[in-house]
Amino acid sequence: MTGTYEHSIDAKGRLFIPAKLREELGSAFYLAMGVDACLAIYPQSTWDRFTEKFASLPMSQSKAMRPLFANAAKCEPDSQGRIVIPQKLRKYAGLEKETVIIGVHDRAEIWSAAAWNAQEEDEMTPEKMAACMAELGF
Repeated sequence: MTGTYEHSIDAKGRLFIPAKLREELGSAFYLAMGVDACLAIYPQSTWDRFTEKFASLPMSQSKAMRPLFANAAKCEPDSQGRIVIPQKLRKYAGLEKETVIIGVHDRAEIWSAAAWNAQEEDEMTPEKMAACMAELGF
């Protein structure tokens, strides 16, 4: 998944998911806490790989993942392409009104517009891109 999309959350906590991303995500997908101050959107295939890896962890390690699974939500966009983002997840990611949805390889992420703009400003430099490419062996 790729791209950057700007959308607003309405008063009922609904967010429009762009058609291009909906095509890649499928008719149902999972919304969960992201690694940073964002939410992750996983298509079914990625969620399945994620849960398989989780199932292979010893109980002592898997208990740390309780909040992720307890607050994850299966989403099916309505006829207008919107999903409802649960209040706990909106709070976790600091989502109020203006959001940015970005494609990140095998998932998408939902960020508050302010948090994403700060992140992008910090990360989007030629030096950081060169270091990232070097780390990946390019």
